[in-house]
Amino acid sequence: QVQLMYSGGGSVQSGGSLRLSCVVSGLPVSTYCMAWFRQAPGKERERVASITRDASPSYADSVKGRFTISKDNDKNTLYLQVNSLKPEDTAMYSCAAAESVGGNACIWGRIVTSWGQGTQVTVSS
Repeated sequence: QVQLMYSGGGSVQSGGSLRLSCVVSGLPVSTYCMAWFRQAPGKERERVASITRDASPSYADSVKGRFTISKDNDKNTLYLQVNSLKPEDTAMYSCAAAESVGGNACIWGRIVTSWGQGTQVTVSS
């Protein structure tokens, strides 16, 4: 019953920026851990950014300092601001929700959303 609606992806030059959005219906983002994942062809899916129930963010080392995750609980929307993009950031980006323990711990083995189309980010040199 959970539905995800994406926007904001696109094709940009190296060094460019985008703002990805994921509108969630069917669960309240205020009570789940939320995250952005990405997957490039031939590579495993990786979690690039996450945010806890109480809005504490975490980032993969590869994107730290360049990406910013945020959420709007009233709009049930998850955002990812991606700056200083590099060709290696090219991937399909998807959002996901996971069970939360308290306000700051996430159980990433219990993701409750489905992997859909996501939104494509393509970065060229």
